[in-house]
Amino acid sequence: MAARRIVVTGGAGLVGRAVVRLFRDRGDTVVALVRDPDRAPFLAELGAELARDDLADVARLAERLRAADGLIHAAGSYRIGIAAAERDAMWEANVGTTTRVLDAAAAAGVPRVVYVSTINVYGNTHGAVVDETYRRDLGEGFLSWYDETKYRAHEVAEQRIAAGAPIVIVQPSQVYGPGDRTGFGEQLRLAHDGRLPYRALDGVRLGLVHSDDLATGIVAAFDRGRVGQSYNLSGPPTSLAEAAAIAARIGGHGLPRFRMPDGLVRAMAPLGRLIGQPNLAEVVSASAGVTYLGSSAKAERELGFTARDIETGLRDTFAAG
Repeated sequence: MAARRIVVTGGAGLVGRAVVRLFRDRGDTVVALVRDPDRAPFLAELGAELARDDLADVARLAERLRAADGLIHAAGSYRIGIAAAERDAMWEANVGTTTRVLDAAAAAGVPRVVYVSTINVYGNTHGAVVDETYRRDLGEGFLSWYDETKYRAHEVAEQRIAAGAPIVIVQPSQVYGPGDRTGFGEQLRLAHDGRLPYRALDGVRLGLVHSDDLATGIVAAFDRGRVGQSYNLSGPPTSLAEAAAIAARIGGHGLPRFRMPDGLVRAMAPLGRLIGQPNLAEVVSASAGVTYLGSSAKAERELGFTARDIETGLRDTFAAG
């Protein structure tokens, strides 16, 4: 395969840096658009070209994309339980940025784009493992502000596809791996280290996909994905309780016996600020009795996607520090 010039947004994140590494390992030129190059020296060490860009100006983005053979748009914001004052920033990071980046790609004539969406777009799957044809019932409302912003960003990508844009969508499940700084990842780290004080909202069920496996799937979608199609890139289904138990066992610990019932956590929501959680009600609505389960059968069939088992992935994660 001839070397190509690939532009990546979100390259400084857990998934983005793994994507950059894979493209560089096979000899592609990678341009990483980052807000502050001084905070992403690891991308330069991988051989990526760093370009300072806050993804706010379509014309400037179009110029950066003019000579690109492809674009991976992985930038975004993932947090559950944000304060109302932070909502505009998350909308901008997920919907505004996606709109501008895809419009710039169209203006520059980029021949192939992979947009990194999320299985969260399906909402609560109510225990079902769904495929790419599934459509949520919007009458149920959204589970979190993240849920709503990523759904709206996904709609932007689908609108551009309908207009003829050469976009492939990938929908990852919950990502983990070395350097994971999400709330979910922090729970697993605490369990591994024997420092988890109690269990709460650990019945939420979702797929767990290692960042390296997800990156491999994203690159495969770029190489072989069908334009206009979406691909679930999910790891094995599990619950937070099951994953935390594996993490604790790897670390030589047990889980705390005390589990806070979901109803009690819900009742405590107005007091969330006292424990450093400004919007505990949203955390509850996005977790208690909720499942985020997607089938990767299509990606396995068309892209050769595979995801390692959770214990192997967690051992790799904790071994990396």
